Amino acid sequence: MSAESRYNSGMRLLLVEDSERLQRHVGQGLRDAGYAVDIAESGTQGLWMAKSVDYDVIVLDLMLPGMDGMELLRKLRDAGRDTHVLILTAKDTLEDRITGLNGGADDYLVKPFAFEELLARVQALVRRRHNRKHPVLSIGHLRIDVAARSVTRGGDSVDLTPREFALLECLAVHMGEVVSRTEIESRIYDEQAEPMSNVVDAAIYSLRKKIDAPGQPSLIETRRGMGYILREHPGKTGSSSSGNGENGGGGGERQAV
Repeated sequence: MSAESRYNSGMRLLLVEDSERLQRHVGQGLRDAGYAVDIAESGTQGLWMAKSVDYDVIVLDLMLPGMDGMELLRKLRDAGRDTHVLILTAKDTLEDRITGLNGGADDYLVKPFAFEELLARVQALVRRRHNRKHPVLSIGHLRIDVAARSVTRGGDSVDLTPREFALLECLAVHMGEVVSRTEIESRIYDEQAEPMSNVVDAAIYSLRKKIDAPGQPSLIETRRGMGYILREHPGKTGSSSSGNGENGGGGGERQAV
C-alpha cells in the first residue's frame, strides 16, 4: 500500500529516524500500544511521507541524512501542515529546545529516554489532535482509557488485542459518525501489514463479541455500503445491520446502537 493511497486521518504515526535500533525499539513499542506506524529513514523521505499522509503525530529526529529535522519541520509548516510533531533527539541544550519548539514542534524529548514517557507524550498529542483533554472515553457501559490502553465493560476488564483497541479507539473518537472500511484499514494497518479483503469485517465481529453486553444490541452499527458507526443509544434507522455484522457468525437484522 503506497503512502499516497492511504486514507487521511487516523491513529497513524510517522517515525523519522535513521537509527535501525531505535526504528525497531520505538516502532515496535508504538505498534504494541495499538498504533499504526510508518518509518522514514531520512529527512527527504520523511518530508515526502509527511506531505502524503495526514498523520496524527510525527516523531522526528533532528540529525538525519538527506535533510535535517529542523529543515523538514520548516518545510512541513510552510506547506500548511499542522500535524503534531514530537522532536526526539540527542540535542539537549536549552537553546536546542527553544529552537525546536519555536520552529514549529509541539513537544521535545531528549535521548536517552524512557519509552513509557515517549508513549505518554505521543498519547497526549493524539488527544490534543482530536480535541480530547481527558484520556477516558465513556460509551454506554464501556470505559476506554486511551492512556492506560485498557477497556472495562460494566466495571469488568475487557481483554483486547492492540489492534482491537486501535479499532475501538478509532470508532470512539468518531462516535456518532460513520467510519468507512477504507478509513478503518488505514488507521489500524501500517506499511508492514498486508490486510486481506475481509479483515475489517472480521475485526469488527471479534470486537463486538468482546464489548457488547449479553442480550443487548451491539454498540457498533453497520451502515450497509458505508461503514460502521459507534453509538451509545439505540438507533432507529432502517439502514443498519445486525450486531454480528456481515462476517458470518450471526443472522438476521437487529436494532442497532
